[in-house]
Amino acid sequence: MNYGQLILRIEAILKEKNISKNKICKDLDIPRSNFNRYCRNQFQRIDANLVCKLCYYLDCTVSELIHYIEPEHDNKEYIINYKNNSF
Repeated sequence: MNYGQLILRIEAILKEKNISKNKICKDLDIPRSNFNRYCRNQFQRIDANLVCKLCYYLDCTVSELIHYIEPEHDNKEYIINYKNNSF
């Protein structure tokens, strides 16, 4: 059964704030390979500590960082558009 999915809008927020992936990974001591998986939304679980670090560093709320996509919108094109815009 499809219950939808969570989308992390990390790349869009980094772009809005003009922060590079290299800088945030270095500043927060996050391995770049792990960070890239979160940016590509290729994760099974979300680390709560990482969410706290990102919200603090990016000065954003959890709801700005993480969005829930309902099952009826769970398709690749919709998700790509969703990640790159603030709906």
